[in-house]
Amino acid sequence: MTAQPSQEPQKETTYRRVLLKISGEALMGDQGFGLHPPTVQRIAREVQSVHELGVEICMVIGGGNIFRGLAGSAQGMERTTADYMGMLATVMNALAMQSALEGLGVFTRVISAIRMDEVAEPYIRRRAVRHLEKKRVCIFAAGTGNPYFTTDTAATLRANEMACEAIFKGTKVDGVYDKDPMKHADAVRYDTVSYDDCLQKNLKVMDASAIVLARDNSLPIIVFSLDEPGGFKGILAGRGTYTRVHG
Repeated sequence: MTAQPSQEPQKETTYRRVLLKISGEALMGDQGFGLHPPTVQRIAREVQSVHELGVEICMVIGGGNIFRGLAGSAQGMERTTADYMGMLATVMNALAMQSALEGLGVFTRVISAIRMDEVAEPYIRRRAVRHLEKKRVCIFAAGTGNPYFTTDTAATLRANEMACEAIFKGTKVDGVYDKDPMKHADAVRYDTVSYDDCLQKNLKVMDASAIVLARDNSLPIIVFSLDEPGGFKGILAGRGTYTRVHG
């Protein structure tokens, strides 16, 4: 497979290189478990629309639609084993997204923090950067490769290592609220919020380790609705509704 021709980001885009973080649950649609292929395809088309602008894209996908390590641990499973099982779930989701993207003609690499050479590349930073420079979408799987770290932390780590200009956190709501908008009609959305407020108010943007890592490296987090058609592309062009987490 040959590399796609290099193209520069169009002027209307705000960022040159970004990381998109989505939960595993985002891939299961209305199902209670697993993958919903039409939903995976829809998200892949969102990524394709941004890729066509010339933006270099990294992705990290959670594994909660298949197995969540913390939930397994809570039910009596040894935590390290449960976390490794969760990492394998993220690889399954990454392969599903790779298949959907390549079906749309977007060259994609799955890069795993745990070696499984038959299905994914091992994580080598310089090689991953080169893939991005060649306009390939890089999906980072298996978290950090270590138990006790979430995919939120993995996303922030990889975003820093890849010199991304922002993390885009795709959720079911259009930003960060002072309380759950699904449960409280009077919930108030923030246009901007600081890292420290996220931690102090426990706003559930990402886990605390991820927020601290983003804060210490001045990496902004853009929280937006993944269910809004064209939302990812629109926000990159400065439109749409979202919350920006920054210093």
